[in-house]
Amino acid sequence: MQYANVVPGKFISRPNRFIAHVEIDGVDTVVHVKNTGRCKELLVPGCRVYLEKSSNEARKTPYDLIAVEKVVLAQTILINMDSQAPNKVAGEWIRAHQERFPEITFLKPEYTFGNSRFDFYVEYKGAGRTKAEKAKLHKMFIEVKGCTLEFDGHAKFPDAPTERGVKHLTELAEILREGVAAEDGTPYECGILFLIQMKGCHKFSPNVATHPEFGAALRAAHAAGVEVFVYDCNVTPDTLTADAPVALEL
Repeated sequence: MQYANVVPGKFISRPNRFIAHVEIDGVDTVVHVKNTGRCKELLVPGCRVYLEKSSNEARKTPYDLIAVEKVVLAQTILINMDSQAPNKVAGEWIRAHQERFPEITFLKPEYTFGNSRFDFYVEYKGAGRTKAEKAKLHKMFIEVKGCTLEFDGHAKFPDAPTERGVKHLTELAEILREGVAAEDGTPYECGILFLIQMKGCHKFSPNVATHPEFGAALRAAHAAGVEVFVYDCNVTPDTLTADAPVALEL
């Protein structure tokens, strides 16, 4: 995904979840923070951040804070902290990930199913080795989570308790345990994609210290057959792109 009109700045403070004070060209400017998480390990006074200038001249906050520099394993890396970005990147990743989704016939974001709304619903063919397997239609729900928390190259999610995240995992697991199928009899598949919004991480785990229930829900979902994808991202001040798989440690 691509941003426009990105400028650097120096982080000063964050009075609340939604705004921050950033020095831009020597001026203390109030900006919008596109991540309501705690992010205390990222937004350290004096750190270098990147902001996208809004095209809406009437906005009270003319900039959105989208990325921050952090030292990871003796290297300065750029971390995208825009909580809206992972879903955009996930759509690109699904379309481009031909090894897993060879022939996509239908892809819809924000898909409502029963009492649930999943980030993506995808129908695809082409998986398997035989002609019959490749012709088979698959139907899959996919949830997406963006990860910005890391410790010495170990990425973890979430950075704060997330009952919503537990609910999503439970719903996906129940679909598989109950063998829920579409009207044509095709059994649904389920997956969750964790996008680590940085490079430099060698493994990923649920953050059980912060939210043990999420860790339990992820392990239960995995045991039920929910496919867990974990990918890091290439990050520049104005782009974010899913890149390489990262080892999952449950």
